[in-house]
Amino acid sequence: MEHFWTSGPSDKNKAMVEYLQQYGIIKSKKVAEVMEAIDRGLFVPAGNPPYVDSPMQIGYNATISAPHMHATCLELLKEHLQPGMHALDVGSGTGYLTACFAMMVGPEGRAVGVEHIPELVTSSIENIKKSAAASLLKEGSLSVHVTDGRLGWPELAPYDAIHVGAAAPEIPQPLVEQLKPGGRMVIPVGTLFQDLKVVDKKLDGSINVRSETSVRYVPLTSRAAQLHNY
Repeated sequence: MEHFWTSGPSDKNKAMVEYLQQYGIIKSKKVAEVMEAIDRGLFVPAGNPPYVDSPMQIGYNATISAPHMHATCLELLKEHLQPGMHALDVGSGTGYLTACFAMMVGPEGRAVGVEHIPELVTSSIENIKKSAAASLLKEGSLSVHVTDGRLGWPELAPYDAIHVGAAAPEIPQPLVEQLKPGGRMVIPVGTLFQDLKVVDKKLDGSINVRSETSVRYVPLTSRAAQLHNY
């Protein structure tokens, strides 16, 4: 597919979005618009083909998910990313999906990225500064923090939407607690075999969990474990 994408970066990004629409991964205008606005090429390390539908290594034993996985998660969360809502991106990595969340919740909302590798937090902020979400970062509705993602970010809880970008052996309880009644979390769960789980918290506080699809993510772990042998 990449041979079609020979013009400028924004044209290639648009072609990637059209490809995902063609294959039924992007279903809504809202997700198409935000993925067109946030150029993936600004978030993939130099030397990698950013618009190919594949995960990419970003250093520190971390990856940026494939575009189809980002699109899938945005589609699953879109009703919980309305203007004014609060969103948490756990394992925010390059900052790509955090920036998408910020564009969707807008200046009245809050989009928070948490990542336990300080160097990735620093580079993700630089990536966001080059993107369409730069003003949201400057004005404070978008922020990225160094912390253990398994603990979430209680300061701005509860969250209407929580996305976890690494696979947990089980759903971390602090993230369940920080999910707003009526909110939704999307999280890969498992070790060798993983499922993308959709966790809905009902208004009475009860939890409903379903499996969306089989996936393969890097593990949600401690900083020390992630950097072991790096």
